[in-house]
Amino acid sequence: MTSPILERTSSQTLTTRAAAPRPAVPPELRVADNPAAAVLRAATRGPIFRDTAAQTTGLSIATVNRQVSALLSAGLLRERADLTASGAVGRPRVPFEVDTDTFATLGVHIGATVTRIVAADLSGRILGGLEIATPQAGQEAALTIIARSAKAFLDRLPRRRPLWTGVALAGRVDPAAGVVDHPRLGWRAAPVAATFGAVLDLPVSVSAHVEAMAAAELLLGPGEDQRPGSSLYIYARETAGIAVTLHDRVHTPTNGPGSIAHLPTGSDVECQCGRRGCLEAAVGEAALLGRAVRAGIVPKREAPRRPVIADLYRAAESGSEPARELLVERAEILGHAAALVRDMFNPDRVVLGGQAFTGYRPGIDHVVKAFTQGSTLPAADLRISRFGGRVQEHAAAVTALSVFYADPLSAMRRSIRVAR
Repeated sequence: MTSPILERTSSQTLTTRAAAPRPAVPPELRVADNPAAAVLRAATRGPIFRDTAAQTTGLSIATVNRQVSALLSAGLLRERADLTASGAVGRPRVPFEVDTDTFATLGVHIGATVTRIVAADLSGRILGGLEIATPQAGQEAALTIIARSAKAFLDRLPRRRPLWTGVALAGRVDPAAGVVDHPRLGWRAAPVAATFGAVLDLPVSVSAHVEAMAAAELLLGPGEDQRPGSSLYIYARETAGIAVTLHDRVHTPTNGPGSIAHLPTGSDVECQCGRRGCLEAAVGEAALLGRAVRAGIVPKREAPRRPVIADLYRAAESGSEPARELLVERAEILGHAAALVRDMFNPDRVVLGGQAFTGYRPGIDHVVKAFTQGSTLPAADLRISRFGGRVQEHAAAVTALSVFYADPLSAMRRSIRVAR
């Protein structure tokens, strides 16, 4: 049976909702321990039998059976009778898995210059997406433009029923109110959740994007890759940020995540704050590209074909020594900065994410070398994000999915109430 799609909302309905906006639902950036969540999570990795699920989750077989029945009734799981062993004696063992065909969640990552809109199934697999330029307009107008673009994208998925919206972005995020202060975009108390809720008619969760990236590593990765302890996630692209994971939970400070944007690096690059050598000014893509254009490493072009950071990467890969030197300098700054932050927290592992780390692959070796030389502690478990250049997409996706992974039955009931 074809799943229903969202109906276009009338202007009268929008006016009513604007007067009484639906509250935001804070994301759940953690591995939940309730039985339904444990069973759903086990099922995200593919077909699994009930007895195997009991062993994986540590639950009794009776508890697993109850949760599977409830999740099947909610439509979140499906049985795979086609995988039942033929010729078996007694009651056949029928495996189950997450339903990856019926539903979709919407993820939106609002960057300083580029916004990504993606759809994901309940296993966390990205189904498709698009990029738009982040509107450089007033906050309400910009949010409305992005939300309408997301609505148009969802309308192109008629066979899937949308369940939830997750929005991830930099700045100071109040996840309970769904409002954001984003100095880079000039936003103050921007009504992110209210705007998306009105346009999309879906529950909305809003997250600080680096915290969501850390949650993607925690919730969307293979279970065998997760070990107890602490993780430090360091992100760098246009902005730079950190997040800390402690015992299967992303630390989400009440006043928002800490900042490493103005961490001193020793470089001579001038920052917008008036000082020199701040991390974001030294490694941010726009600043780095600007230096390359001024130095003649990348040719200056006018619209519509303005230079992009990929032009600098191509120049280095084509043998330009000045381009390579500029990118190696950035890699070394990133490695030393990561070492400094690592020594402050001394986590069990360090994860590096964002295109400043992954965009120029030869630079990774220089990051690692600088990190090793810069840290005063014993060798670290240092790794690059498994999501490569798609960290923003998965951060947006997990902001929505995390609510289902924490309490799937409650999230499903809430989604159904909104749809009605």
